[in-house]
This record gives sequence, structure tokens and C-alpha cells, in this order.
Amino acid sequence: MRGLFYNQTLPLHINYQFFQMLMSITFKRINHFHICIAPERLEEAKDFYINIIGLEMIPRPDHVFASPGYWFNIGDVQLHLGVERSLPFTDRHTAIEVTDILAAQKHLEANGIVIYPQPKVRGWERFAFADPFGNRMELLQIINE
Repeated sequence: MRGLFYNQTLPLHINYQFFQMLMSITFKRINHFHICIAPERLEEAKDFYINIIGLEMIPRPDHVFASPGYWFNIGDVQLHLGVERSLPFTDRHTAIEVTDILAAQKHLEANGIVIYPQPKVRGWERFAFADPFGNRMELLQIINE
């Protein structure tokens, strides 16, 4: 196996360890996730995430961005709303752990949100829904089986 220098040959284990050291990433936590809203529905989205989902809006450094948006606290991460033309509903999603999946489901259904059951994953109770702007979200609760 060739090393960093063209004519240098290194044993496989030395080369692998070297590259592993260079390419290692230590993750700390998710800081935020960003979802997109059609520009004409941004204010409606702000209202939905405050009044239906119950998030706390936090300051956004608007002077940094070329387009409008809003930021919210969601547990110990943030949700960032930005604008982009609408796309069809897809499998792309964010999954958020909740403390009471049944209460979350009842709350969303009471507010007219359609619930999409998901395939069973051992140790999880979960469902998906689309926010009124086409963003697929999954809520899950870790359970002891």
C-alpha cells in the first residue's frame, strides 16, 4: 500500500491508523435542524410552531441571512424555519423524542394534523406527520419492552 508520499510504502495497519486519526470526527450533539417553508406561508408556519406545537421563539440574527426565517427552542436543540419553494412529501424527516407519544398524538389530531403510523421498531413507539407546509416529522418515545 502506498503512503502519503508517492514512493513510500507503509504496512496496512500503519496507513489505516494514520488515516483514521486524520478523519476522526467526535460528535457532541445536534445543534439545530432546518426545515423549509414556502415564502408565502412563513407567518402561518411561525403561528403553527408557536401555537400548535408549543415551541418558544428565540432571537434570530436576521442581519446575517439574505432570506427571512424564524428560530425556536425545541428541547435542547433548535428548529430553524427558512424559506424555499414547496416540494412534494418525501421520506426525508426529522425524528424528535417525546416523553408521552400518546399525548402528542392526541394533541396533533385535535388540531387537525393527520397521523401516519410507522413500521414497528423494537423499543420505540412512533408515528409521522406532515406539518401544514409539507415537512415530514416523526415523533417517537423510547419504551421498555
